[in-house]
Amino acid sequence: MQTSDDPIKFLRHLFDVAVTRASPLANMRDALPPVPSSGKTWVIGAGKAAGAMAQALEELWPADAPLSGAVVTRYEHTPPRSERLSGRVPRIHILEAAHPVPDAAGVAAAQRMLAIAEQAQAGDLVICLMSGGGSALLTAPAAGLSLADKQQLNQALLDSGAGIGDMNCVRKHLSVIKGGRLGLACAPATLVTLAISDVPGDDVGVIASGPTVPDETTCADALAILARLGIDLPAPVMAALRSGALESPKPANPIWQGHTVRLIATPAESLRAAAEAAEAMGVRAYVLSDDLEGESREVGRVHAALAKAAANPPSGSSAFSAFQAPCVILSGGETTVTMAKHAQQQGLPRGRGGRAAEFCLGLAQGLNAVPGVWGLAADTDGIDGVESNAGAVVTPDTLKRAQQAGVKLSDCLARNDSYGYFSAINDLVVTGPTHTNVNDFRAILILPDQK
Repeated sequence: MQTSDDPIKFLRHLFDVAVTRASPLANMRDALPPVPSSGKTWVIGAGKAAGAMAQALEELWPADAPLSGAVVTRYEHTPPRSERLSGRVPRIHILEAAHPVPDAAGVAAAQRMLAIAEQAQAGDLVICLMSGGGSALLTAPAAGLSLADKQQLNQALLDSGAGIGDMNCVRKHLSVIKGGRLGLACAPATLVTLAISDVPGDDVGVIASGPTVPDETTCADALAILARLGIDLPAPVMAALRSGALESPKPANPIWQGHTVRLIATPAESLRAAAEAAEAMGVRAYVLSDDLEGESREVGRVHAALAKAAANPPSGSSAFSAFQAPCVILSGGETTVTMAKHAQQQGLPRGRGGRAAEFCLGLAQGLNAVPGVWGLAADTDGIDGVESNAGAVVTPDTLKRAQQAGVKLSDCLARNDSYGYFSAINDLVVTGPTHTNVNDFRAILILPDQK
């Protein structure tokens, strides 16, 4: 592939490499615990990758060794059975529920996970398969909260622009399954958690709100976050938080002795694979970071500034940019989108789109049609927010084509309508569910000789 011939095809190739690197089947074998010499092996789990993780475990686990359980994934995220599993009776049931706003199926799934965990006995092994998205998919409201309350809370957290750590701190203290409580239910069995990271810093306590790992955050932390975001809860629940009645299991609890946690895929590994693929094609690759956070459009503008500096350094100044073009700048992490309330107050329709496409709005605005720069941002799970696309692409003529299509970037930014903007110019990245999730992937290609 000649990079200059089709820059977007090149960027899409890097995205595909990053996703493939995070495939559960490609990464699980070396992380599996030994098959117990006696006792049963139970499987529980949740997340956008949980279905693929369960099928990978079924393929890799000896066919004659006991294995049973259930996991929950997002609707339409159950992968087709592989050829090796075709014709076999599934040993792990794959349930489906709503994401990012929970539903009754998520409540039923959480109840089933707890029931499986409580069946485990001494001498048994419990393997927990966790990935991003598990927070919404495992819904077990704390006393005093209804499903409707949890749905309202999740939507408020999503609209607030809160980071994933803050969101999951609140969730952990308003659940009977998150924040280590599912892990407690597994005792006295041996517990092994296999996780795919979708969070900055690969903090296993944040992945899916850490249902099988101890929690270092507190009720006081959750209260402070709710106050900062201006989110109210029923009075009895607020009182329970203030009293500490909803405190989560802490690391000092002896129940965690012997618990093993293994990360089988991370954002850094996927970015590294993409960088190696670019270098193999003769393009310098720079990994900016695997854990960038912040408002999506602002992160896009920052990337635009870096790309412009690399594309057009001042004459005679080789040190102006840290990046030597031609090159590709890669980054990951989890940005956020704060919904524009003023737009709704003015009667404007609520926009569609997720953080990857909104990053591309900021990137396009910041680049302002500079020649020789292309960009792609997409969520590695294949779904940007709640839409059908994984993300979007930006080209040197993005602004021109959008203008011709009758859409204004400023209007779309004002009401968070990144989906509408890129859909109008046929620049959405559509992959369908990828059955893994190592969060955002961003790649900016700089070819300064392209005028």
